[in-house]
Amino acid sequence: MKELTNLALDTATRLGASYADIRIIQTKYESVSAKNEKVSGIGKSENEGFGVRVIANGAWGYASSSLVTKSEIERIAAAAVDTAKASATLKKADVELAPEESYEDVWRTPFDKNPFDVPLETKIDLLLKINAEMMKVKGIKVASSRMGFKRELQFFANSEGSFIEQELLRSGAGYSATAVGEGDMQIRSFPCSHGGGALCGGYEVVDELPLLENAQQTAEEASALLRAPSYTEKVTDLILGGSQLALQIHESIGHPIELDRVLGTEANYAGTSFVTIDKLGSFQYGSPAVNVVADSTVPRGLATIGYDDEGVQAQKWDIIRNGIFVGYLTSRENASVIGEKRSRGAMRADGWQRIPLVRMTNISLMPGDWTLDDLIADTKDGVYMDSNKSWSIDQKRLNFQFGTEIAWEIKNGKKNRMLKNASYQSMTPEFWNSCDAVCNEDHFVLWGIGNCGKGQPGQTAEMSHGAAPARFRNIKVF
Repeated sequence: MKELTNLALDTATRLGASYADIRIIQTKYESVSAKNEKVSGIGKSENEGFGVRVIANGAWGYASSSLVTKSEIERIAAAAVDTAKASATLKKADVELAPEESYEDVWRTPFDKNPFDVPLETKIDLLLKINAEMMKVKGIKVASSRMGFKRELQFFANSEGSFIEQELLRSGAGYSATAVGEGDMQIRSFPCSHGGGALCGGYEVVDELPLLENAQQTAEEASALLRAPSYTEKVTDLILGGSQLALQIHESIGHPIELDRVLGTEANYAGTSFVTIDKLGSFQYGSPAVNVVADSTVPRGLATIGYDDEGVQAQKWDIIRNGIFVGYLTSRENASVIGEKRSRGAMRADGWQRIPLVRMTNISLMPGDWTLDDLIADTKDGVYMDSNKSWSIDQKRLNFQFGTEIAWEIKNGKKNRMLKNASYQSMTPEFWNSCDAVCNEDHFVLWGIGNCGKGQPGQTAEMSHGAAPARFRNIKVF
């Protein structure tokens, strides 16, 4: 591969590029799904391609191709330079990159069992057994289960001397039960909604999930929700389970701290951000109980890597410390805007055909000191919600509303009747400042988000959010 990457870099610099990098990527996918008693889908695919990114005359240029040959690499490198020179005629300022060391390295996702070596029959058998357990419960009309795997082999090189080989492996599984009756329809998911649980690793990720063990309970909760009352609108204390809290972190902390969104250079998809650069180091984002960390090195995180798509080494850093906002997600280009001398390594692309963007890494709300039982016992009047059902947040990431699959009323420190169709609404700073308690490490789980969208043309990225249940005071619930 070095011969091919060197050819791209040499061609680009010979034609006038002051900087160039290339990513050659081979990707392999597999997905299996089942609905009720039948297999509903089997998908397998592989693709290969490369993208060349350059700076020429102070502006960016990018081009890509699915044909990995010497002649095509020369052609695409030249096209990237031509694009940069054309862009330079309209530039406002020269692109400048924060310095980064050059690396020659190999980094691979640790795993025990290659999911692509596990027989398809084994995967189908598990999914059908899960569905059969759910279908035993009265009122369940649809039992859906799924698993998916992705392997990405990437070769990165740049004109500064880096040559990095990375192999990323992601695995996951999950299911849902849909109950119909009483003039209503309700759904419960496990281990979380919107596709299930996923982590970096091999088939052992699936083996370790208690899938069959929780199938009946998941279905029984879906059925019970048909007869459960809806929550009456009020302002009350809210305890969020870890699964729902993960999406709350994603939407109201993760996206607002993407520096390209803050600067307005990526605003077409889902807007900009209220977290303007004057807030860095002083803004009271949350209460002193709120400590949020970005970490692209944490074991098994979906965004855990050795290096980002600019060749910047993976890092861990604070986003919110004792409630104060202290860190952004940055690239080599925009790090200097906030006075930082180095990128945080947050640039990733959805495959070889897309240019890297600032993307979330693994972002987690760090554990506190509470047990869940003690937190509920300390709550005189409130509601416990978990498992996302719907979400909406404005173009500045301020005003939001989330709906959940399931909730329970809390009265006099006890978790009582089940509730359905429970939602909550707030403003981001007010919400995080109302957080007065976070559960401890025993309740902390790394939840995977596998379908985060950004950019036009649209790109999908994966990341994880660690969370334990937490309490928020005086929240509008309805």
